Amino acid sequence: MEENKEMSFLDHLEELRWHLVRSTLCILAFTIVLFVFQKQVYNQFLLAHLQPDFITYQWFCDVFTKIGLESSFCNIQFNAKLQSLAPTNQLMNALWSSFILGLILSFPYIIWEMMRFITPGLTNKEQQKSKGFIVIATLLLIIGLSFSYFVIAPMSVYFFYNYQITDLIVNNFQFDSYIGLITNTLLGVSVVFELPLIVYFLTKFGLITPEFLKTYRKHALVLVLIVSAIITPPDVASQIIVAIPILILYEISIWVSRIIVKKQNQK
Repeated sequence: MEENKEMSFLDHLEELRWHLVRSTLCILAFTIVLFVFQKQVYNQFLLAHLQPDFITYQWFCDVFTKIGLESSFCNIQFNAKLQSLAPTNQLMNALWSSFILGLILSFPYIIWEMMRFITPGLTNKEQQKSKGFIVIATLLLIIGLSFSYFVIAPMSVYFFYNYQITDLIVNNFQFDSYIGLITNTLLGVSVVFELPLIVYFLTKFGLITPEFLKTYRKHALVLVLIVSAIITPPDVASQIIVAIPILILYEISIWVSRIIVKKQNQK
């Protein structure tokens, strides 16, 4: 009996290994494709925020002008030249950026593989719900990527390019630092937008409760406002644009946690 259980456990590990292998191959495939087309990826995607006519700058300028607010987005000037200070900088950065973007693009497939591994141990009803989980996770990822790329990233680039302690200091940024800012923003915000799903599982496992989230709501509000003030230009309108979606996600997370606890209590 013990031997059968051990074999069953080993078979389970073998199945998990193949799920991980397929997920890794998917990441590598995206990484290779992105690396092959690195010039297009950098010129049209990663470095696009250095163009004064980037869609977000134009949109913010139009909106703020229509509501009667002055905005520095209407007069943007960038030094679009970035420095590469080491012989291997560009190659290593291209490899790393391709990997990070490949990881982000592979996320829906990774979730799908994860659910394929979990679903055999679920009931039929839970298996049907798992399909919705994949759709929601992918949708939140797309929203998070769009928000980070079209809102947070351009605000961050504009702010750091124009922040100056004194005229004696010139902002002349390193290429890898700039690309790291963009890729880290894309990855970090994408994870933040998965907050409702993260809270769902943490509540399922009994690690957090809706009461806990409500108790620390004020702390979360302060933290979000601080982060918004750091990564946005120094005007209230920009900070509000960044803070509102994150606060909405936090409230949705409380609602999700409350539903899970209610269902568990009913059972």
